[in-house]
Amino acid sequence: MKVLHVFDHSIPLHSGYTFRSRSILKQQQALGIETCHVTSPKHGNDQIEVEEVDGLKFYRSAPISGVMSKLPVLNQLAYVAPMVARILEVIEIEKPDIIHAHSPALNGLAALKAGRKSGLPVVYEIRAFWEDAAVDHGSCKENDLRYRLTRKMETHVVRHASAVTTICEGLKGDLINRGFPESKFTVIGNAVNIEQFDVITAQDKTNNADLAETLELTGCDVLGFLGSFYAYEGLDLAIKAMPAILAHNPKARLLLVGGGPQEQNLKQLVTLLGIEGKVIFTGRVAHSEVGKYYSLVDLLVYPRKPMRLTELVTPLKPLEAMAQGKPVIASDVGGHRELIIDNETGFLFQAGDDEQLSERIVELLDDKEKLQSVLVNGRNYVENIRNWKNSVSNYLPLYNSLIK
Repeated sequence: MKVLHVFDHSIPLHSGYTFRSRSILKQQQALGIETCHVTSPKHGNDQIEVEEVDGLKFYRSAPISGVMSKLPVLNQLAYVAPMVARILEVIEIEKPDIIHAHSPALNGLAALKAGRKSGLPVVYEIRAFWEDAAVDHGSCKENDLRYRLTRKMETHVVRHASAVTTICEGLKGDLINRGFPESKFTVIGNAVNIEQFDVITAQDKTNNADLAETLELTGCDVLGFLGSFYAYEGLDLAIKAMPAILAHNPKARLLLVGGGPQEQNLKQLVTLLGIEGKVIFTGRVAHSEVGKYYSLVDLLVYPRKPMRLTELVTPLKPLEAMAQGKPVIASDVGGHRELIIDNETGFLFQAGDDEQLSERIVELLDDKEKLQSVLVNGRNYVENIRNWKNSVSNYLPLYNSLIK
């Protein structure tokens, strides 16, 4: 069996988005599924037609051009024709059995057109609804023309695809509410490569004492977030909770590792609240260094705000924390509730409520035994359930049914 995967971007660009892609491809190969790969013109590589990265061969698509490529909104549709042409070229070369397109919907649209011409079944994989992420990023407003057109395109691709996979139950439920039968969907949940994560021990923290000293975290109770600073992550909520936490525990610190669109706003909020030195911004750090920062954190905080994006989509970061034996506290949005059982694999608080967040954090920092109690459960959860081998194995019966 050979599967042709169609991506918007893929290795080596946009590594955060493609972490799932790489994990899926490697695990599919481990399961005996041959893969080949096409990336859209959005990848930005107009010099190399075929590129091999990490043992995976990527066929790049030609950049878009012409009048249509310069028109707002319509320029997105200009990506489809060169993608269709490239997919058909690769089908002739690779002779796949199935086309597997990964969201956004433009990739699905191109895959459907190529599928009709080649007679191949099309699997469409949805990782998030583009229009909901665009609302948070400011690219469009909910229910404006671009939002409605994007949603309509997604619905069209879902209707005509041979099968659809989603990364979580939230996305699947939303599509079922649009009138599609449940049998059309397979959930391929987010997961981790468990073998890449060692449980962080007290010794690891000791080994990174110099880093703790540099960041002025020695002897502190460290709350932490490592990732991108988008508005929907709710990091302003964590900062607003800090004065109440500090009033009870002056040793508390908030360590924010990463960067993003909200970074300046967050720094201004820290200044406004007068808690400089209590909230530490490190900026972006090399991937190879991330483990050192994790070792300094006593409690990972994921205060995502309640909105369609966070209610429907599961994040990867809490799973990565659990894999390293770190306790997590997260807002009770739908995406988190799919991953975290309160007081069992982690801790939840009411989304958008910084007062309850501060109360729960104060309680947990005072009760180290309670923090410790969830570590084993969290690690077992990712080790036995939320690992890529388990998750990716769900593709096999789906692919086999389409080939038959």
